[in-house]
Amino acid sequence: MTTMTETSARYREFKMPDVGEGLTEAEILKWFVQPGDTVTDGQVVCEVETAKAAVELPIPFDGVVHELRFPEGTTVDVGQVIIAIDVAPGSGDAPAPAPAAAAPVQEPVEAAGSGEGDGDAPKGRTPVLVGYGVAESSTKRRPRKGASAAPEAAAVAAAVQAELNGHAAPAAAAPAVPAQGGAPDGGRPLAKPPVRKLAKDLGIELATVVPTGKDGIITREDVHAAAAPAVAPGTAPVPSAPAPVTAEAPAAAGVSASSARETRIPVKGVRKAIAQAMVGSAFTAPHVTEFVTVDVTRTMKLVAELKEDKDMAGVRVNPLLIIAKALLVAIKRNPEVNAAWDEANQEIVQKHYVNLGIAAATPRGLIVPNIKDAHDKTLPQLAAALGELVTTARDGKTSPAAMAGGTVTITNVGVFGVDTGTPILNPGESAILAVGAIKLQPWVHKGKVKPRQVTTLALSFDHRLVDGELGSKVLADVAAILEQPKRLITWA
Repeated sequence: MTTMTETSARYREFKMPDVGEGLTEAEILKWFVQPGDTVTDGQVVCEVETAKAAVELPIPFDGVVHELRFPEGTTVDVGQVIIAIDVAPGSGDAPAPAPAAAAPVQEPVEAAGSGEGDGDAPKGRTPVLVGYGVAESSTKRRPRKGASAAPEAAAVAAAVQAELNGHAAPAAAAPAVPAQGGAPDGGRPLAKPPVRKLAKDLGIELATVVPTGKDGIITREDVHAAAAPAVAPGTAPVPSAPAPVTAEAPAAAGVSASSARETRIPVKGVRKAIAQAMVGSAFTAPHVTEFVTVDVTRTMKLVAELKEDKDMAGVRVNPLLIIAKALLVAIKRNPEVNAAWDEANQEIVQKHYVNLGIAAATPRGLIVPNIKDAHDKTLPQLAAALGELVTTARDGKTSPAAMAGGTVTITNVGVFGVDTGTPILNPGESAILAVGAIKLQPWVHKGKVKPRQVTTLALSFDHRLVDGELGSKVLADVAAILEQPKRLITWA
């Protein structure tokens, strides 16, 4: 779809694009530019989060940023204008940008999204449900319940400035609690939407909070630390009954989130997609899970040897690498397991390639990027692909394409000290292997009880595609390879 429009020969608008697979909305996570900044064709101007992943958006023309239509933390429908660019700066006096990115002035109940007044009183952004259309325009929104009527011009200006600074304007009736600490070095403070809401509830201005998170991000602990000095030294705080947090009535300013009886967390983006996918998978594909406990002492010795091998220099070598290779060999010996169910045509689609998914925990939730054509990769190539996949996921840069087309998945729950679990299939895939923690345990080895490195594997599979015999063969083959890793050579 077209992502830009021309409002005149001088100004061009950039719309929220469909960044992949027919998604209908995205949340603006971070703006990298501000009004007045110069941009060039291809320059990344913001980062957005869809139901699939976080994506950076480049601007398709040169110019000067005239207006940001939405603040960070706003969920925007695909097709709405998010930024306006002056492509002919210096050709005349530019009109002042409309305060579209500002929160409308209202009672301190909830920070509003973007909006632009079309009458005497500014109007706030109303969330749009997918499938129910959009508001009248990208800048006009109905006021939220409880919005104040006809604010003074000074209050409007304060709200605009406050939103541009990255926080909601403090209400006149509830002045902000002064906080101790240094402000970020220019620019707007970096904080996730829940942290911004916490700061608003506590009456703390984010610009006064000293960030301790990675890359200068303000954490919940930072906000609480900024609120702590509000109690006079040597004075015990007066206890008060905690107020339950509800969608309509957030905790009052000054009430710590730790004392609240409930906290409501909006489900959106990647986490929302995970929930929908898991429900769909659990109640569509008939799951069967089988378990096996195996002595992986020889595999651990092989891992130690490979770490010293010059052919593996520069790549990460760990037990997951050998487990991944073992699963690929098991699939080669039992190719029928690598399939998908076509509900529309009532067919089983046999896959002659393996896109190996690796479940990765990220700050935005669990994602499952996959290594394309993993079956064709050598051990060093597989190690390099695994390392790149993990690094990209950890940085939040995994693309939607990297998560599409998986055939089977590995989830390593052992890194959390868990023995094993019953994993749910990634939608559209035939099987998922859970790997438990590898621990020293007493084990009968050559007729004697000895301490050995032991782990438990769990294989869940779609019983429409994989019967008990086939699933058992795949799991037994993986276990056999991990017990005797020389089978990677004899069976490959």
